[in-house]
Amino acid sequence: MTPRTARMVRGLVALAVAGLLVSCGLPRSGPTRGEIFAGSVLREGDAFVLTVDDRVNAIAGVAPALAFSETFRSAGIVGSDTIQPGDMLALTIWENVDDGLLVPTGQNATRLEEVQVDGQGFIFVPYAGRVRAAGNSPEAVRDLITQHLSDQTPDPQVQVARLAGDGQTVSVVGAVVAQGVYPIERPTRTLSAMLARAGGVNINPEVAQVTLTRGNQTGSIWFEDLYDHPGHDVALRGGDRIMVQRDTRSFTVLGATGTQNRVPFESQALSAIEAIASVGGLAPASADPTGVFVFRNEPEPIARQLVGNDTLTGTQRVVYVLDLTRPNGMFMARDFNIRDGDTVYVTEAPYTQFSKIIAALTGTLAAIDATRTQIE
Repeated sequence: MTPRTARMVRGLVALAVAGLLVSCGLPRSGPTRGEIFAGSVLREGDAFVLTVDDRVNAIAGVAPALAFSETFRSAGIVGSDTIQPGDMLALTIWENVDDGLLVPTGQNATRLEEVQVDGQGFIFVPYAGRVRAAGNSPEAVRDLITQHLSDQTPDPQVQVARLAGDGQTVSVVGAVVAQGVYPIERPTRTLSAMLARAGGVNINPEVAQVTLTRGNQTGSIWFEDLYDHPGHDVALRGGDRIMVQRDTRSFTVLGATGTQNRVPFESQALSAIEAIASVGGLAPASADPTGVFVFRNEPEPIARQLVGNDTLTGTQRVVYVLDLTRPNGMFMARDFNIRDGDTVYVTEAPYTQFSKIIAALTGTLAAIDATRTQIE
């Protein structure tokens, strides 16, 4: 093969390879900026493509909050001495006669240990009968027993002490140091105090959620809000169930970033800038800072505000565009909040595709030269 022929062959092969690369496409991490814009409802697609600005941030950049309902927050603290069914009481009775009803001969008092309040809220005291205990304080129960015994023994003296029992307990489970069932006592009548009694949380407090279940009602708050917003530190009731768990929200990162993965939230609120930084930032050799996109399904009310169309029905596909090269681009990305289930995608710069074409052509021509050398 003559040198001239070899050059012609190389040229034809280069053209063929270039055409093949253009028609078939080079390997890449995802759609280009232009292909995403082509999916807009203004063109041939069914998604709303919106450039993030102050107006968009005000509508879509709001992080959802967790809070207890008014039912939980309005419940007052129940006195720690209020007796409930299942509680255990200790009774001490003094009589002013030598031959008393309950006091043994030669003694001045008798003690009844561990008298349990039955399911209907009563206790049984010899010679006094069934006495209503549930809903009363120990002082009120003392007065009732004294009245019942006064008809049979002169001037009896009674002391009633409430022991921690099954009547007012809560269960604490999940990401706490010591899971268990704990009585509601004077120091542990509120949610924060009970969590402290269980040793506190054993996960990052920024992503800890506390769920309180009372009967058929359930509410959740952020652990940190117990201290930042005292109104969330609700009073407890017997039978409450407290569960502490890690935040389950996550977002997906794809394209020209430091990694491509599903990423859990590490704080209550996460901005677009923080989301990109958490995966290593933009890939310096390939990322296009004008092509940072956030894909999200927006509920009907928000979608209507975003596009100014009150006829929209149902959840809408929305693509948010963040151009970090604009004068306020970094500020817009800093103020835009990522939400659960979002997909953050960074396009490759046009130069990257050009470099891939050149690399493919160079590699192909090198292979041709090697083949020609072997033939010659």
